Amino acid sequence: MEGLADDVLRAVLTSAGGYDWCVTEFVRVTTTVLPHSCFTRLSPELKNASRTASGTPVRIQLLGSDPAMLAANAAHLALLAPAGIDLNFGCPTPLVNRNRGGSALLDDPELLQRIAGAVRKAVPPSIPVTAKMRLGIEDTDRALDCALALEAGGMQELVVHARTKQDGYRPLVRWEWVARIREAVRLPVIANGEVWKLADYRNICAATGCADVMLGRGAVADPLLARRIREGGAEHAVAADWDELKNMIAGFWAQVQLKLPPHQSPGRLKQWLGLMQRSYPQAALMYGAIRELRRAAEVSLALQRCGLILVSADPTDCHPDFPPGGLEFSSLQHSHPAPA
Repeated sequence: MEGLADDVLRAVLTSAGGYDWCVTEFVRVTTTVLPHSCFTRLSPELKNASRTASGTPVRIQLLGSDPAMLAANAAHLALLAPAGIDLNFGCPTPLVNRNRGGSALLDDPELLQRIAGAVRKAVPPSIPVTAKMRLGIEDTDRALDCALALEAGGMQELVVHARTKQDGYRPLVRWEWVARIREAVRLPVIANGEVWKLADYRNICAATGCADVMLGRGAVADPLLARRIREGGAEHAVAADWDELKNMIAGFWAQVQLKLPPHQSPGRLKQWLGLMQRSYPQAALMYGAIRELRRAAEVSLALQRCGLILVSADPTDCHPDFPPGGLEFSSLQHSHPAPA
């Protein structure tokens, strides 16, 4: 979820509870070893023992196609003691794929194994190295080969998004293929794709046999979903949740204004409310109230008219769950044996 699941949103969502770990937006690796500032800018949590303010571990995601450069960057990153390193073989966007990144590599299981093996060898055993993949590019013919290649390369966990690259984000998902991959490999497989509510979580677990699930857009649309899954709460988002969410939105808005200039911060809030309106009608009303506004000051007034009590954006007077500095999601993601 590049451009949305940044450190600010990670802080907000993990403060609600229910997550085992989360993942940053991807760091694109090309022909150079990136400076530490590149990693800490993307993940300020590295300065907090690689955890969000509420204590959720944050893994750093790398994307690229050169085994040697990915290994060199992973070794350099390891000096910052991340909670884990994740390899992205799932991004379906054309810009990334044109440059041989993300899901574009799923036609070459050998390359996946070389990347996985090189990164695993470059990183101390104490740092988990994991991967995320889709089922293929146009079809699922090489899905099992890719999963087996990543296992052979030493990946410790594998998140499988139940679509091909060509599927994009269409509602149709192929959970049965996640089950086939789980049966074919010995490493833990984490299911991902179209989990928006508690019933979806139960259905994906039943269909795949996976004990763990990663949340992506569903966690953004319903910020309390992970906690609801872990605690067995209400089947759907309920009106009583809104009071808690209003505080989360206010904290998010304060921190976004610290991180982005006034003409950019409204867009980030619109992104979040645009997804949240899927779960909460109150979010739809709030989104409608700010949709046409372009400046932060205008948005703040509109939010107050919607009943939000705005909190200070002074970096010395932050909400305890929102440290100064910033919190796409590359993907705020969540795994579960208690959620994800």
